[in-house]
Amino acid sequence: MTPPRPLVASDLDRTLIYSAAALDLTVPDAEAPRLLCVEVYRSKPLSYVTETAAALLAELAGRGALVPTTTRTREQYGRIHLPGPPPAYAVCANGGHLLVDGVSDPAWHARVRRALDADCASLEEVRARMVGTADPAWLLKERVAEDLFAYLVVDRAGLPDTWVKELADWAGPRGWTVSLQGRKVYAVPRPLTKSAAVAEVARRTGADEVLAAGDSLLDADLLLAADAGWRPGHGELADLGWTAPHITALPERGAAAGERIAREMLLRCGRR
Repeated sequence: MTPPRPLVASDLDRTLIYSAAALDLTVPDAEAPRLLCVEVYRSKPLSYVTETAAALLAELAGRGALVPTTTRTREQYGRIHLPGPPPAYAVCANGGHLLVDGVSDPAWHARVRRALDADCASLEEVRARMVGTADPAWLLKERVAEDLFAYLVVDRAGLPDTWVKELADWAGPRGWTVSLQGRKVYAVPRPLTKSAAVAEVARRTGADEVLAAGDSLLDADLLLAADAGWRPGHGELADLGWTAPHITALPERGAAAGERIAREMLLRCGRR
């Protein structure tokens, strides 16, 4: 019998992978780490990992332990090519889709839909509130993701300091969570969680330990449900000073944090 193994569930953007703007390289150019492009969008490189992180992630993937866990849609996730073999499982749309060998599990998606229909305000109501209270002076784009949640792309310089909090105060009693990540403001129904989808993967794989990493409020439930976890020194959770007894708050920022997270996860997997 194959012994149980840990499951490594990690957020992607600004946790494992980084855009050029988010790399946050603080060393002199001549000492900067070599980078590997892991995403191309409209024929241009978009997201990177350090070569060191790439080797660590490839080893994790080779062990079958890595489960990418992202708020990205399936289409957006499909642009990412992490080092190593393709993961057997991945979580997209903040838990709305559980991919098994790259294909969404219809039974899981139906289960999610039932929870959303029962427990929170409609997407249409929340989207209308977001767009209706946004100022065209700083609203750049508005999108609906997988018919599950909504987000705005904003000009952070023009975004009023109070707008996100006011939206969150309105959305909370209606069963929605609001998260500000870089230039994006997300509104996500509270039953739509990464942790629920990862728990299902753990059940199917027989994993006896869940490790997790993430940087935003939409990762908090995943981190709290894990046996151990890491958050980088940047991002929404770091800005809030968020932590928990079993979570390591790393000092590293940017791509260096992604490398440290991959190393810590691999070390934890090896201590068995």
